[in-house]
Amino acid sequence: MPLSIGSQTKHVNMAACMSENGSDKKLEFFLKVPFPSEREATIALQSLSPDPEPRKGGITKNLDVSGQTLSVRWTADEARILRVSVSSFLDHLSLVMETMDAFGPPVSQ
Repeated sequence: MPLSIGSQTKHVNMAACMSENGSDKKLEFFLKVPFPSEREATIALQSLSPDPEPRKGGITKNLDVSGQTLSVRWTADEARILRVSVSSFLDHLSLVMETMDAFGPPVSQ
């Protein structure tokens, strides 16, 4: 997926899957974003986690890091709510990646 960062366009490998949970009639969307290192995936998680969904009810978002991969799972009642949340998240993710790119690789702690 092309991702514009400043004047550059980077290609980011992302995997996404959407399904309808039969029992609850909820929509689910999964996104996996690989990073160059586990540290960078954790930084992205910490940067994106503090933002709870503004709407109470109707949608949940869970973030997790496994190795170098940031995983996100949404569950929503309506496609419109899901679309807005995913779109907003991708905007924030782009900003996080742009910021990490501008500052270079993270320093060891």
